[in-house]
Amino acid sequence: MDKERLDREVIAMRVAKELPDGACVNLGIGIPTLVSSYVPEGMTVLYHSESGVLNCGPLADEGEEDIDLINAGGQFLKMVPGMSFFSSADAFAMIRGGHIDVTVLGALQVSEVGDLANWMLPERGVGNIGGAMDLAMGAGRVIVAMEHTDRNDRPKIVKECSYPPTARGCVSLMVTDIAVIEVTVEGLVLKEVAPGWTAEDVQGLTEARLVLSPDLKEIEL
Repeated sequence: MDKERLDREVIAMRVAKELPDGACVNLGIGIPTLVSSYVPEGMTVLYHSESGVLNCGPLADEGEEDIDLINAGGQFLKMVPGMSFFSSADAFAMIRGGHIDVTVLGALQVSEVGDLANWMLPERGVGNIGGAMDLAMGAGRVIVAMEHTDRNDRPKIVKECSYPPTARGCVSLMVTDIAVIEVTVEGLVLKEVAPGWTAEDVQGLTEARLVLSPDLKEIEL
């Protein structure tokens, strides 16, 4: 479909609007790592990393990189007042103990009931579960930030995941390059569409059936 899609930074901006003030948030690899740069001014978000950091800043500017200060994706972070450092074991204890309010993860597939697959590409035979399984089940809310389709334009929002699952029924919201979709007991609710896109356009690139929100609107930042 020859319509303009949102770029990765805009997806991250939209996700940032979902983060509550004062929340403890873990950001996955890929688009999610960009979210820390777009939290609205005046809000406080405590970022957590499996590498053993709490209250880490946004991504470091060029020339300010510190090899000892990275996120789970190996990207350099800014130093901010109040940062704390601890072992990876303690970082995972926080996740498993239910102390992470929100996690933002990338995905290879999400099913119509919120199952998540994001660690293994069977066709490549490679994958790394990392902290994804712990985060998917331990965080209070799971938001997926991703492109709506894969490189071959195949739907990533499917009826049932064909890739190895990370966790079942864990996803609550998806923000893609063409839509915002909420996972509910009634099904997948299409809440917002990218500028220039219609609900029919989005459904055409989605295998799972979408329920239209009565308040369907364009994505606003």
